[in-house]
Amino acid sequence: MNLYIRNNTFWFELENLTRLFFPNEKINVYREFQSVEKPFILASLDDEITVSVAIGDFEAEKTAPVCADNGENELSTVKLLYQLLHDFSGIDQPWGLLTGVRPIKLLRKLRAEIGTEASDRRFLEDYYVSPEKLRLADMTEENERRIIELSRPESFSLYVGIPFCPSRCSYCSFVMASVERAKKLMQPYTDLLCEEIRATGQIAADLGLRLETVYFGGGTPTTLSPEQLDQVLGAVNSSFDLSACREFTVEAGRPDTITAEKLFALKENRVGRISINPQSVSDEVLQAIGRKHTAQQFFDAFELARKCGFNNINTDLIAGLPKDTAEGFRRSLDAMLALDAECVTVHTLCMKRAATLTQDGKTLNREEAATAREMVRYAQETLTARDYIPYYLYRQTRMVGNLENVGWSKKGYESLYNVYVMDETHTILACGSGGVTKLRNPDSDFLSRVFNFKYPYEYIGRFDEILKRKSDIKRFYCDLHS
Repeated sequence: MNLYIRNNTFWFELENLTRLFFPNEKINVYREFQSVEKPFILASLDDEITVSVAIGDFEAEKTAPVCADNGENELSTVKLLYQLLHDFSGIDQPWGLLTGVRPIKLLRKLRAEIGTEASDRRFLEDYYVSPEKLRLADMTEENERRIIELSRPESFSLYVGIPFCPSRCSYCSFVMASVERAKKLMQPYTDLLCEEIRATGQIAADLGLRLETVYFGGGTPTTLSPEQLDQVLGAVNSSFDLSACREFTVEAGRPDTITAEKLFALKENRVGRISINPQSVSDEVLQAIGRKHTAQQFFDAFELARKCGFNNINTDLIAGLPKDTAEGFRRSLDAMLALDAECVTVHTLCMKRAATLTQDGKTLNREEAATAREMVRYAQETLTARDYIPYYLYRQTRMVGNLENVGWSKKGYESLYNVYVMDETHTILACGSGGVTKLRNPDSDFLSRVFNFKYPYEYIGRFDEILKRKSDIKRFYCDLHS
């Protein structure tokens, strides 16, 4: 698809919107051109705003008046394009023309500026968000707000990354290393990670920061041995003041990595919340996505965690997986409810460019989008009826059905970290390969980022550079208070 931009700077928003309707095509953006070539979209800002579309036999054009406010011109241009692409395709996008990751943050901002009624009307009438998604956004925003209000100006959360997994899932694009290939790196990585944790803890203490939540992610943290888990978790407990910590989560995501010894190591180190993620309870689906465990292994791991005393367990499901059906997804969700899981996070399959699925030629189509929407609709209706609440939500590009990821929980079991990191509420200090420290000015939305190296071998080989970058944290807070 060719996208031509004339006399405006709205190419980024127009490109993202175009991708919603043409997810499998390359979007060629031209800001300087002499002529146009079909199929094309042409967006011009001259005496009036004009958007033209020519795709096959479909040719149409819409116009709108130019405003003094360039933000309104941008919205008008995007709306015209959405209308034309809707007319061409017949597709109603559930989130309308919104393409950003954080629609709930946008809704909260609008409510602060223009009030609840006007912001809801903006979502429906200007952004073309469906009533169903607006209801979901309304519920999520209310639940998020209660969590955000717990944060203080000096608050922060700690993220610890463990970049190892038993295998790579076919939908995954995260930087990780399989245990089989990276086993020799795991102990050196663990030793250096503990050193980074200690250095970060000293910085937090020197700055007088208040630790609210701890989150171990990855990868799969429970690929570490019980001894390595005890080593890293112990480093957190000895390096940080956890007296104000409200939540300590470890992603024990892959059932085939969970043992009683590892669960005891978590328990003995103050971990109160874990994730055990089936993604589906169909063995055929699990095999299709490259998971090396069975559904029964998930059920066994969940039961073991209960026996070990864990009373706050999250389970992840993914709508739209290859080989799955609407009925299969219903069985998976019903199984999570039968287990009485405290949290059920419902993701939608995202076709990331670096994922094996995409590399193997998998594309998005209408039938799969319709099935995914049926799955997500069932989840929302069923979880709401069972008194689960949506407490955080985010979106990604190239999601099947242009849907969303939603964290659902029983009241009182919401993951605070998930809200804080998604809303960018306060500073996140990150340790480990792939970690990104996000330093937030509490008086504004300004974020400064400090990046760790992505790959475990880089992290180990250039560890001294990572420690040097930690000085940026102190510099940020010194500048903040100067």
